[in-house]
Amino acid sequence: MELRYKSTRSDAAPISASQAILKGLADDGGLFVPETIPALDVELGALSKLTYKETAYEVMKLFLTDFTREELMSCIDGAYDGTFDAEEIVPLVKKDGAYYMELFHGRTIAFKDMALSILPYLMTTAARKNGVTNEIVILTATSGDTGKAALAGFADVPGTSIIVFYPKNGVSPIQEKQMVTQKGKNTHVVGIKGNFDDAQTGVKAMFHSQALAGEMNQAGYQFSSANSINIGRLVPQIVYYVYAYGCLLRQGEISCGEKINVVVPTGNFGNILAAFYAKNMGLPIETLYCASNENKVLFDFFQTGTYDRKREFILTSSPSMDILISSNLERLIYRIAGEDAGKTRELMEALAAGGEYRITDEMRARLNDFCGGFATEEETRAAIRNMYERAGYVMDTHTAVASHVYYDQAQKTGRKTVIASTASPYKFTRSVMNALGEDEDGVSDLELADRLEKLSGVGIPNAIEEIRTAEVLHDTVCDRTEMEKTVREILGLPV
Repeated sequence: MELRYKSTRSDAAPISASQAILKGLADDGGLFVPETIPALDVELGALSKLTYKETAYEVMKLFLTDFTREELMSCIDGAYDGTFDAEEIVPLVKKDGAYYMELFHGRTIAFKDMALSILPYLMTTAARKNGVTNEIVILTATSGDTGKAALAGFADVPGTSIIVFYPKNGVSPIQEKQMVTQKGKNTHVVGIKGNFDDAQTGVKAMFHSQALAGEMNQAGYQFSSANSINIGRLVPQIVYYVYAYGCLLRQGEISCGEKINVVVPTGNFGNILAAFYAKNMGLPIETLYCASNENKVLFDFFQTGTYDRKREFILTSSPSMDILISSNLERLIYRIAGEDAGKTRELMEALAAGGEYRITDEMRARLNDFCGGFATEEETRAAIRNMYERAGYVMDTHTAVASHVYYDQAQKTGRKTVIASTASPYKFTRSVMNALGEDEDGVSDLELADRLEKLSGVGIPNAIEEIRTAEVLHDTVCDRTEMEKTVREILGLPV
């Protein structure tokens, strides 16, 4: 039976999974959600016997029902290949009583690789299935990690091009170097004078522009997204939570059916939403801990029921979470509103117009799967330092935020807890080494990577080695008000 996708903002006719992947965003500005969340049809005990690829198929076949088995397996085999430096794809590492789900063993050493390695395969397959002849232009805003992972995934993929906008002074030096050295004739990277929310707002505005869409279609182009607003990004993220549960069973750490907690460092809300979907598929998860940095708009939302982006935007040592507009929260809002598209649209319009919205008491009562937590900059540094001293394990800054929330809240429940470890410490070497008391003025981030290797005993990933001498290929910078003009220039459209 085919699972179809509907918008969070209207009652427009639902569409197929492949159509939703191609469109990225609904015509009314809403996000696509499945009409129902399917139940896992694999017995929980059997999860312990599945490889990552096998788990991916068992999850994704339930959401992407208009893909044939052969098409889906081809996408999975193409994505989860030798570019991952861990045989199991996602190692589950036990340290000091918690289980760190290492999602950073792909090409760009961040969790975005888990979904962005497969999205190009899903998208090109979807294009063939739907007879698309236009070139698909991937338009994406990034807070640091999505950009490089998307660029690496779509580089020189036939029938596609990709344009990535990032905040010029809002990512780590290594994140920026990874993006601006990206090869591929179809890749474009643009720094903006603004923050991530500015980049994301500009990208959404272009998606909503019917005039721009018409001009692009005449020129043989159409937009799609690699951000987690695309359901083709979200579905592959569900997989690793299911796989982690199977790993716990295989390692004898839990009994079949035993409930676990999950802690996720969260900015745009997609990663923790994937865990929520996994829970609703039947995975035994008790509580989802949403871990924020000092930009704690989500923590405040869970505490008060009010989402308020009208606050100072803070640049932190965990820049991929420096976000005040968490796009994927809309999918959760739609669900707790009883799938009321009108109510969801009303709240999203209030956010756009006035910078805040408040959910009803009835909606708040449906948030009991979640618990909010946050870490200050000092608490983040302390989490890195304490884990190294206790277990000799080095975490990146984002994982450290989640680790702090684990010790502050989740550990007290006594439940086994999986922590989403979202990036390699090598991606944020200066912040990590600063936390360990090893930072020095005048030493580059790449030199610090050499010191981190000696200190941690973990080899420097290829993703770091390859940018040491890589040539800068992208140097375009624009004002946040000039994003559409820049896209038009890239695509050769009238300015």
